[in-house]
Amino acid sequence: MAANNQKEWIYLPLEHVESEHCALIVDRGLEAVAGIESHRVELNNGRAAITIQNPEVLPEAIKAIRDLGYGVTTVKKTFPVLGMTCASCASSAESMVRYTEGVVSSSVNFATGNLTVEYLPNLTDATALQKAIRSIGYDLLIEDETSQQETLEAIHEKKYRQLKKRTIWAVALSLPVVIIGMFLMDMPYADPIMWVLSTPVVVWLGRDFFINAWKQARHRSANMDTLVALSTGIAYLFSVFNLLFADFWHQRGLHAHVYFEASAVIIAFILLGKLLEEKAKGNTSSAIKKLMGLQPKTVVIIGEDGTEKEISIEEVSVGDKIQVKPGEKIAVDGILTSGSSYVDESMLSGEPVPVLKQEGGKVFAGTINQKGSFRFEAVKVGKETMLAQIVRMVQDAQGSKAPVQKLVDKIAGIFVPVVMGIALLTFILWFFLGGENGMVQGLLAAVTVLVIACPCALGLATPTAIMVGVGKGAENGILIKDAESLELAQKVNAVVLDKTGTITEGRPEVTGLNWLDGREEAKQVLFSMEKQSEHPLAEAVVKYLEGTQPVDLEIFESITGKGVRAVYKDESYWIGNKKLLAENNITPEDKLQQQAGEWEQQAKTVIWFADSKRALAVLAISDKIKETSVEAIRQIREMGIEVYMLTGDNEASAKAIAQQTGIGHYQAEVLPGHKADFVKELQQKGNVVAMVGDGINDSTALATADVSIAMGKGSDIAMDVAKMTIISSDLTRIPQAIQLSKQTVATIKQNLFWAFIYNLIGIPVAAGILYPVNGFLLNPMIAGAAMALSSVSVVSNSLRLKWKKQKQ
Repeated sequence: MAANNQKEWIYLPLEHVESEHCALIVDRGLEAVAGIESHRVELNNGRAAITIQNPEVLPEAIKAIRDLGYGVTTVKKTFPVLGMTCASCASSAESMVRYTEGVVSSSVNFATGNLTVEYLPNLTDATALQKAIRSIGYDLLIEDETSQQETLEAIHEKKYRQLKKRTIWAVALSLPVVIIGMFLMDMPYADPIMWVLSTPVVVWLGRDFFINAWKQARHRSANMDTLVALSTGIAYLFSVFNLLFADFWHQRGLHAHVYFEASAVIIAFILLGKLLEEKAKGNTSSAIKKLMGLQPKTVVIIGEDGTEKEISIEEVSVGDKIQVKPGEKIAVDGILTSGSSYVDESMLSGEPVPVLKQEGGKVFAGTINQKGSFRFEAVKVGKETMLAQIVRMVQDAQGSKAPVQKLVDKIAGIFVPVVMGIALLTFILWFFLGGENGMVQGLLAAVTVLVIACPCALGLATPTAIMVGVGKGAENGILIKDAESLELAQKVNAVVLDKTGTITEGRPEVTGLNWLDGREEAKQVLFSMEKQSEHPLAEAVVKYLEGTQPVDLEIFESITGKGVRAVYKDESYWIGNKKLLAENNITPEDKLQQQAGEWEQQAKTVIWFADSKRALAVLAISDKIKETSVEAIRQIREMGIEVYMLTGDNEASAKAIAQQTGIGHYQAEVLPGHKADFVKELQQKGNVVAMVGDGINDSTALATADVSIAMGKGSDIAMDVAKMTIISSDLTRIPQAIQLSKQTVATIKQNLFWAFIYNLIGIPVAAGILYPVNGFLLNPMIAGAAMALSSVSVVSNSLRLKWKKQKQ
């Protein structure tokens, strides 16, 4: 028990816990989490206090609270990690942060060089994380996002230039060493010359490998630097010993060989490999650079007195009036106040046709004005603009890990120690079984094993493909939130489409209104009820009856999925579907019934208006099918995917839309809550389901589906829940997204296959497995080249994704 008293309490700031009952629910939830030793909920302080057995329990505790519908205040941020040289570095940096007090989760992506961390702001902050990262020899860049990106660009550029300089020097000094070592061994002073030339390569140009290896060793861990430092260090020191104490071998009847060329060339090759890798990795993140380059650096604002003034983008505030001239980029999101023009929004939506913007129209940061000029009022600036949100989503997605990456991470974590074990075993076997040259050949074979093993190819296989895939999606107007959905989309075999706003334009219009007897008062009640209704179709009716005088309703209530009810002058009125009328024992007249039937045959939505005794009117509302919907559905079906349509509309209208678009399965009169049930049913039959929707009423179904896709012109809630967003709301982007997923997953598989095969073949050959068969021993220099090539080939293969055509 004494030990338990020593444990410190961890305080979790709670959200939405507003009563003792809520506190009790949270307390019970914490009780069910294995690893929590003691817990209490402090309602007045708005926090839960827990003691835990190990840091892994903290995320579980937070998840348990969130699963109950309450919140825990955490901060989620992305910081660039500086000084990482391989996939194992990413693994040690990730572990270091994860075990820092107050950290909920941490993930380091080697390809982007970013740490994504979620932490409790009351327990830790960016400075503490930076301190933890610095303790193991890396660094964390903590600044605000805009300057962070610019500082980061400058740091990367400087680092790249230094690496280039070091590589050129290493190659220049190694080349004469190779020529002497291979062809001019008998020239006078050959060995001392090679020593002089290779020493700066190993000691100066390759110093980072040794420094980083030492930092890792102090923390009892190892990475690629450890392998390089051990292999080149052993070859170099062995050669120096042989040069200075040649008699030691001569007395034993052996020749004292030196291997300066091996140590120098290995470092030169690895530096060259890193240079090519950095260049290629820069290309994988070009999508973000393109997006960030869309925003202009300065804008012209109009002062109170009408004067124009140029200011930097950072100084723009909400409410500023901004002047946009022909051909200029739009700086922030806003609403037009005067003028009109066509605006090219292709960089955000992927749609090539410029969009007409008039007074009251919305404009977005990063889009390009065409020939007109206009003024607009800034509505969203800085991090709030749609462009900034897209950039953040793309960055988050590129930094997220695909499920397959978790297995790769485990392998990368044990890879280096295993390779060191194999190298040691190789040396021991050669020493005892290799005859008179056993020790020398054993040493060389061990060096070759250490050199050829490449954890980086493994570490880069998945993240580089994900980066390119997510970036390519963004360029095509497909925003992908995380790597998991990109990996899963290729397995989709059932697509569920919401009708309104997804298959159709989502701009319903009243196309007909038939009255039983057109009393003015009834018309006023109908107008007033629809004015208060939140149903998307209500807006169309209000627009149609514009100019009607509203009346004060005594009671107004919404009946989910059926319609609305109101009371005016003690008389009840109803607006809704036929089911609503039947439930209230109202039977429409034959004249109205006949008209409704005709409209339903034409795929129009029929709405009834009735008082407590009879139906007073029937309305027809129609929503145009999008031009691209038919083609998109054909493409999806050609991929062997079943398409389902769900709608709250009547059977006849749903059937007509399904026939026009070529959809084989549909369900009419579906209530919002039942959409999620339908998705679950499909999943129970073994389907991988993609749900496509645009409204708040689709959010539950979107959350239930395996892959959720929101329409960019729909509600913010739908876009928040969905894992993918089609910015232009064009359905043809869905088959493109599935195609992109297939290409990305294929690239990941190719990369992993290459990385595994390379190591599986390379390590045994390096150890000398072919020597008893045909006397072949791999030269450590060749091993260095192969190792450098393996990383570069993986990154290059990922870059091929960029130029792959999307099947239309």
